[in-house]
Amino acid sequence: MQRLDLAVPIGYNGRYGNGIWGGISVTKQTVLNQLYRGIIVSCQALPGEPLHGRGMMAAMAQAAKEGGAVGIRANGVEDIASIRRQVALPVIGIVKAEYPGSPVYITPTEAEVEALLQAGAEIIALDATARPRPQGQSLEEFFLPLRQRHPGQLFMADCATLEEARRAQALGFDLVGTTLCGYTQDTLGTPIPSLPLLEAMTRELSVPVIAEGGIWEREQLRQVFAYPVHAAVIGTAITRPREITRRFVEAAGAQEGQYGA
Repeated sequence: MQRLDLAVPIGYNGRYGNGIWGGISVTKQTVLNQLYRGIIVSCQALPGEPLHGRGMMAAMAQAAKEGGAVGIRANGVEDIASIRRQVALPVIGIVKAEYPGSPVYITPTEAEVEALLQAGAEIIALDATARPRPQGQSLEEFFLPLRQRHPGQLFMADCATLEEARRAQALGFDLVGTTLCGYTQDTLGTPIPSLPLLEAMTRELSVPVIAEGGIWEREQLRQVFAYPVHAAVIGTAITRPREITRRFVEAAGAQEGQYGA
């Protein structure tokens, strides 16, 4: 993964905080109400992937909206700006960027946050794990000044554990997600979606909990919504046709193997 260009597209006049989507003034509570008990579709394609660029993610987001999605999760200011111009749904925005000496790559520094503010993401999501951030910052050192400067902005904590979610709530995040469960050193191998984590988070936390990660089947989604989660994010199972195709091809190969060469 390469560091991404954070420049906001020329001609896009972004808004943030108590801002706009689809030309309608919104507040933080309006956005949260819009997402309640709905499906947020993650529309992301990285450089080198077939669907990267050329307005593809905006088209994907429009298709998701027509299918009933209540929100979009998107990566990079160009895709976010394009989606917000075309699709009247709130956007959870991230910027994926790698920095030397840190495993944190989801909105890792203030530069990515400022770019997302200018791009107009209704919700800004960032890695809220206990892992070391770029320049050796702790999560507290990184986030508390942002929270103070942008009280009207919704911030989502991408977490891997219950303890990280507790800390995120204490720091003032507006939402917490299970996004990184299974992807950190301490949680590698954890089956996802992690229903025990969802149960604990929805029981202990007062902020909205977003279920994210590993939702491939409708039955998994039903299990997730058996808990009082605020919403669920689905990505690969809907918006990554290369990976979806591979999954079916692997299943076909396994079936063929039952009958020998």
